[in-house]
Amino acid sequence: MLELEHGFRVVDVNTRLDPDEHSVATRGREISPERLERELHQAGVVRALVSPGTQPEGQSYLRPNNAVARMSVDRPFLAFARINGPRDPSAKATARLRNFTSSRADHHTDPGDIEQYAYDDRFHGFCLAPAVDGLPDEETLAMLEQVGLPVFVHGGRSFEPSAVESSLLGRFPVILSSFGGYPLDRDLMHEAIDLLDDHDNLYLDTGFVRYRSVLERALLEHPDRVLFGSGAPETHPNVGIMEILTLDVSEDAMAKAFSKNAARVIDALAPGGE
Repeated sequence: MLELEHGFRVVDVNTRLDPDEHSVATRGREISPERLERELHQAGVVRALVSPGTQPEGQSYLRPNNAVARMSVDRPFLAFARINGPRDPSAKATARLRNFTSSRADHHTDPGDIEQYAYDDRFHGFCLAPAVDGLPDEETLAMLEQVGLPVFVHGGRSFEPSAVESSLLGRFPVILSSFGGYPLDRDLMHEAIDLLDDHDNLYLDTGFVRYRSVLERALLEHPDRVLFGSGAPETHPNVGIMEILTLDVSEDAMAKAFSKNAARVIDALAPGGE
């Protein structure tokens, strides 16, 4: 594929790096660090956040997190540590009841893990997918709040923007994947944009947001809160970049989405960090 020429500095906050065969089998697309780096280069992406894919139930993310951190060395990758927890993220009454008595198992992320990741210079934030990995308990969330690093959160019908608001917002910077509406749920995307009015530490990533009207609304109403994310390797970074380039918004808004906003949330993404 030919290199995409656009003249913008671009950083990508939504990429996955699979450290082992199980992750590849679970997620369905095999891609090496070298190929991911090559595809990012083709799209003109200078830095990208990476985190591991889903692990088997009952397995800790410690090993895949460390593997992703090792694979990021001498590459334009910034590792985010993926975390999990014992709490059911659904809004059902039965889930709320179970959460009163839930407790961490050995494979769940605990406050000590958060502190260790936070002060390990290989990691620049955290990744949380509550629908598949559960929510951390209150002690672990309190440690996330204390260290203050950004948390990339996968949303959707199993963890809607309202659930993000009630359980996570106001404690630490949250980057909500795919405008909170993956896959292609326009109503949830608009709900997430509405939340930007009341939550200064909420940011929306553009990965898999294919509705031009939704992207344009967010960039026109909240140009400082939208971060470019491609969703690689499930989609080539060129696709997401072209989605932004064809919008009816100013070049300044595009520049903010492509890199300036992300650099305010994650220091290592600022110019000079390459």
